[in-house]
Amino acid sequence: MNRFFLRLLLLVPLAVVAGCSSQSSRTVPGQTPEQVRARIVQLLPARIADRQGWATDIHAAFSAQGLAPTDENLCSVLAVTEQESNFQADPPVPGLAKIARTEINRRAGKLHIPEFVVRSALSISSPTGKTYNQRLDAARTEGELSAIFDDFIGMVPLGKSLFGNLNPVHTGGPMQVSIAFAQKQARDYPYPVAGTIRQEVFTRRGGMYFGIAHLLGYPVDYTQSLYRFADFNAGWYASRNAAFQNAVSQVSGIPLTLDGDLTIPGSYALGSTERAVRALGKQLNLSDNAIRNQLLKGDRLEFDQTDVYRKVFALADRQQGKPLPRAVLPGITLQSPKITRNLTTAWFAKRVDERRQRCMSRASTLKSPMAL
Repeated sequence: MNRFFLRLLLLVPLAVVAGCSSQSSRTVPGQTPEQVRARIVQLLPARIADRQGWATDIHAAFSAQGLAPTDENLCSVLAVTEQESNFQADPPVPGLAKIARTEINRRAGKLHIPEFVVRSALSISSPTGKTYNQRLDAARTEGELSAIFDDFIGMVPLGKSLFGNLNPVHTGGPMQVSIAFAQKQARDYPYPVAGTIRQEVFTRRGGMYFGIAHLLGYPVDYTQSLYRFADFNAGWYASRNAAFQNAVSQVSGIPLTLDGDLTIPGSYALGSTERAVRALGKQLNLSDNAIRNQLLKGDRLEFDQTDVYRKVFALADRQQGKPLPRAVLPGITLQSPKITRNLTTAWFAKRVDERRQRCMSRASTLKSPMAL
């Protein structure tokens, strides 16, 4: 719902709204770093080894980013981590060697590189002394596989032909955060980096730092953490944007995939959402250029202050006779060689939210370290 309706809904618990909207620069009054770490230890699942180590890295990420260590925020982070890796810094992936070979062969096929050439390249000794074939067979985690590809790209001519300078391992660490996202956020990373940011993602401290930044490091107006979890999977503001797409579809009568992408990333081509909004141009009293420029703000909070956002929802609310939702779970089917089931962003968000709720229930029964 927009801010007008949020002001009217006085029954919405303010603590929930604050917990979901909070971005940074807030602290929990009276909490010392020791108390925050103690609270994290309390909230971690009992089976987790090195609980103090996890608490230290999580607290450091919150502190460095100025995030409020509320139970809501802490439980959200723990829920994502449990869902993504079960609290493993570099979690194993079943069938990883097969996945890697399939990707290598797929790329070789697209470039018409003969299979025997690929086999020969993989038989070359790598910097570790083992052949790439041997290392692929032994790889169990994405961190190990990423290191293999780094060496393969850097040492073998065929590596650059297949992958250029782009390592095909795109996510990693205990929160399975995007490595590209981490590299963009590297400027404020508080730890010394001996190798690369890519390598840091596969450590507990780096994976948690960048994963927490991706989950909590942007402002939202959501009233439920559920939508942050969907955004974590589908991209910042995907839930807000999916609700906008729903409103556009309702007003225009044009079916749209509610994927949160208002424009085609990195392209000037017209996407289906932009075409549908342009079809409403006269009703909105907006030019095609104005529509384009405002849709490009879809990756920022201020998109909901644009004319195109406000006018589309005004039309949709009037047409439906009631306010349409301002956040909707994106309708995205998850695609990855690691995924063997038919999973969606909505499934992911709901599973994580169930874990968050269990954590919050546990928190309500635990005495705060501040009271000890």
